Amino acid sequence: MNFKFNLKYFLLTILIFLVEVLIATVLKDNFFIRAYLGDVIVVMLLYTFVKSFVIINETKLIIGIFAFSCTVEFAQFFHIADKLGFQPGSLMYIVIGNSFSWIDILCYAVGCLILYIFTKFRSKNEDN
Repeated sequence: MNFKFNLKYFLLTILIFLVEVLIATVLKDNFFIRAYLGDVIVVMLLYTFVKSFVIINETKLIIGIFAFSCTVEFAQFFHIADKLGFQPGSLMYIVIGNSFSWIDILCYAVGCLILYIFTKFRSKNEDN
């Protein structure tokens, strides 16, 4: 793993972050988009953020992001945000979350699968 700034991934990170903010604010009343699409996209946000600063094996990164996402989700099962003293509505309370859902884990898996397929497709085209 080597550190190197990548402007393309950094700009993608900003774009995906803005989409997530849009989902959380403007589209908050659309349950499907907020509850499901937001969770699919958040793993892509993590992926582009890491790739903005680190050269790393893409498959390992995707597996790591899925493991991290599941860890955060299982922490929600134990209401870790409450135990850490974060107030409902605070930024950290929102980031950590406080309601466990198997559907969220499925959404993270779908997002990671999309990333995996995209990276394999891209590397196959780069080889040709």
